[in-house]
Parts: sequence; structure tokens; C-alpha cells
Amino acid sequence: MKRLGCARRGEGGGLSGRRQGVGGRYRRPESVLVVVHSRDGRVLLLRRRNPAGYWQSVTGALRWDEEPLTAACREVWEETGLDCAGIEPCAMTQWFEIYPQFLDRYAPGVTHNREHVFRLVLPAPVPVRLAGEEHDAWRWLDRQAAARLTGSRSNRAAILACVPDSPA
Repeated sequence: MKRLGCARRGEGGGLSGRRQGVGGRYRRPESVLVVVHSRDGRVLLLRRRNPAGYWQSVTGALRWDEEPLTAACREVWEETGLDCAGIEPCAMTQWFEIYPQFLDRYAPGVTHNREHVFRLVLPAPVPVRLAGEEHDAWRWLDRQAAARLTGSRSNRAAILACVPDSPA
């Protein structure tokens, strides 16, 4: 599997080489987003409990000792109960500003998060098992409808980049 090209440490507003979060005090400002879609182009979205009504793909923060692919597989399993066999990088890494209400989770001065994007292609839409504390509903939508419904610009960009416009 090819490795994602990532920005250098220090770019993007506050990610430093220091491991300030080891031991759990601060969250690592690096995450994964996994676009799960079927061969016919339907995209799985999950509705968050907090903020309520916010639709998104599978996402999650990397642990301090974790590689992006490992985190992507862990998040797919935790949030959907799906096996991550066949997961692949989408050859994109995005930076986004951390919402002010979540800045206290990160070390002082950290303002941006680096997001590694993956995709998991399934033969067809399947029912998923939700992590009840994080999500309360799921839907399979066509590519355009999923891009419109998600509340995140980076998630929208990932859906449009990683899901073929005309499924094979």
C-alpha cells in the first residue's frame, strides 16, 4: 500500500514535533477520515449525537503512538462494525481549523488539524453497527446527496474526490 504524502511538521498552524499529548493530557492534532462507499457510488454517512444532527463519514483522532492506516481501520470498526479489508488511501491530506469550542483538547497554540483521507469500497451497501455513544443513525446516499448533507467542507471534498462520479 502506498504511503500518503503529508505536509511537513510545523506546517498548518501549530502541529509541532513535541509529543505533548503522551499520557492523555492533550489530543493529537491529526485525524483520519474514511469515506465508505459501495461500488455503485452510494456513500455511508453517520449522524453524530454531538453536535446533534451533524452528518459525517467515519472519522477519528490518531492516538499518539498510531499510524494513520491503523487509526482508519480502528475507527471503521469502532464506528460501524465493518471489516476494513481493502481500505486504501485517497492520496489526499487536508488541514482544517479546529473549532474554538474544542481547542482546550489540544496543546496551547495548536489551531489546526491534519486529516488523512482513506476510502473503503464495499460491493454493496450493508447495515452497520453504530457506536451508540457517538452516532445515532446511518444512511447510504448517492455521491452528490452525501456531499450536500455532510456538515464539513473537508468531508465534502473527500467524498467528491474519492468516490467516482460514474461508478464502474
